[in-house]
Amino acid sequence: MTSYIDPIAALLGPWSAQLTAGAVLLRMGMSLALSAIIGWERSSKRHSAGLRTFILVCLACTTAMLLDTYLSAASGSGLYLISAAAVISVSVISVNSTLFSSRSQIKGLTTSVGLWACGILGLTLGGGYYTVTLAAFVVLMCGLALFPSVEVFLKNRSNHFEVHLELKNSQYLQDFVTTIRRLGLTIDDIELNPAYVNSGLSVYSIAISISSQELRKYKTHSQIIEALATLDYVYYIEEMRA
Repeated sequence: MTSYIDPIAALLGPWSAQLTAGAVLLRMGMSLALSAIIGWERSSKRHSAGLRTFILVCLACTTAMLLDTYLSAASGSGLYLISAAAVISVSVISVNSTLFSSRSQIKGLTTSVGLWACGILGLTLGGGYYTVTLAAFVVLMCGLALFPSVEVFLKNRSNHFEVHLELKNSQYLQDFVTTIRRLGLTIDDIELNPAYVNSGLSVYSIAISISSQELRKYKTHSQIIEALATLDYVYYIEEMRA
């Protein structure tokens, strides 16, 4: 089995593939730069984890891999325990940064996974896999910056969606259900949101399917919701997204 030779390390020279002072500075510098770009992209969209969080996570993982590489070479054990602990720690942080809003929507899930992915980039950089890191960075940025618009386009044309509905009174729920059915829609599930108890509003999370062939062909989710928002007894309605 032949050992892997990183193309970028081959161009830079043998020093970049070893634990030299220059290689350590290069890996830490790349870790800082790449994580800063990812963190800026997230913070520019006002997500929970921002620039400094991504930088700290990536630098910590890079340092963990550098230390593991050094200890493994010194002892010949081949165990990367510090790196494993770093991945577990980042996973815990990512899970804790995922929140449920009062509208029963998951908030920060993409940012949490991005934070975990940024930690993995730090590990690959610490291991001296420059090409793998840059390739993964490009794909990650495409996923964060470019794919959301594609995801919205596809979701807006699917036959199933979920809405956050605020009615002026619970007595209007039956009227809303009747209107939904007349429009050619099917209600799959209705859940009362307890966060709005004693607020004067009746708030629900409603899963809807488009059963009418005409609606499936010509109407998007946004257009359907805009039509429902014109009902007198509807205080507020919006599509729920992760």
